[in-house]
Amino acid sequence: MTDLFAVAYKEVLDLRRDPLLGVLLGFLTVSIVISVLIGSADFHGQLDAYRQYVSQLSSSNSTAVPAAPQLFPLQLLRGGIEYVEILGALLAVVLGYGTVAKEKHRGTLDLILTRPLRRFSLAGGKLVALSFVWFVIVAAISLVSVLAVATVGGAALSGHDLVRVLILAVVAWVYLIFWSALSVGITALSRQLSAGLIVGLVVWLVVVLIMPQIGDTMDPDNQVPGGLFASLQIKKADELTVMAHFSGFDTIRNGIEVSSIEKHFERLSFAFTGIKQQYNQQSLRYIWADMFPYAITLMAASVASVIFALLATTRRTLRRKLP
Repeated sequence: MTDLFAVAYKEVLDLRRDPLLGVLLGFLTVSIVISVLIGSADFHGQLDAYRQYVSQLSSSNSTAVPAAPQLFPLQLLRGGIEYVEILGALLAVVLGYGTVAKEKHRGTLDLILTRPLRRFSLAGGKLVALSFVWFVIVAAISLVSVLAVATVGGAALSGHDLVRVLILAVVAWVYLIFWSALSVGITALSRQLSAGLIVGLVVWLVVVLIMPQIGDTMDPDNQVPGGLFASLQIKKADELTVMAHFSGFDTIRNGIEVSSIEKHFERLSFAFTGIKQQYNQQSLRYIWADMFPYAITLMAASVASVIFALLATTRRTLRRKLP
C-alpha cells in the first residue's frame, strides 16, 4: 500500500499545481452564487406579482385569495446542480485524461514504471488522488451553496436542509469519480494521447447531452413551458389516464433517459433538494424509497468505472504506441 499512497501523494501535488482546478472552483463558485441570486430574484418577482393581484382582489371586495408563493431554499440550487451535472462531468473527463497524459507528455512514465510498483498501485494512486481532489471541490462548492442560499438567497436553512445538502454532495462526488475514472481507463487504452481525450469527450457528449435531450424531446409534457398537462388544466389523475394509452412509448422514452448516468444523478439531486415538486417537503424515507434504484445504479456505475480504470491502466497499455 505504500507505493499506492506514494503515487497518490505525488498526484495530489501535481493536481494542486494545475491551474485548471482553480479555474474550475472559481467558475463553479461564481455560477452557484449567480444562479441562487437569479432564483431568489425570480421568487421575489412572483411575490410582488402576487401582492399586486391580492391588492386588486381586495379593491374589488373579493374574498377568494389564492395561496402565496413559497420559497423553498434548496430549490435555489437548481442552477448549481445543473452546472455540476454538465460542466463538472466535462472537467472530470479532462482531469482524468490529464493524470495519464501528463506522464506520457513529460516523458516521466518510463521513470515511474522502473519503480517496483504493484499491479494496481499506479492506477489506484491516481484514482485515490482524483477522489480526494473531488472531495475537496465538492465540499467547497457545498459550503458555497449553503452560504449563497443563506445570504444572497435570503432563505434560512434548517437542519434537515443541511442533511439534504450533505446527501447531494455525496451523490455529486460519486458522479464525478465515475467520469474521472472512466477517462483514466480510456486514456490508458489509447495508443495516441489525443485519441484518449477525443473518445472521452464523445462519451461525455452522448451520455450527458444527446441521450437526455432525446428523452426530454420525446416527453410531450416538456413541449410547453410549465408542462403541457398543466397548461391544459388537466388534473394529475386524468394525466395518468391519458399516458396509460401511451405506456409503450413512455417506456421507450424513459429507457433512453435512464440509460444515461447523468439522468440518475439529476433525478437523485432534484428529489433530495425538492426541485422535483412531488418530493418537495417529503421525508427522506419517502424519497429514498423512490430513489433507491437510481442510487444503486449510480454507485454500481462508479464502481464499474473504477474497476475499468484499474484493469486498463497496465504497464503494457501505458507503453503502447501507434505502430
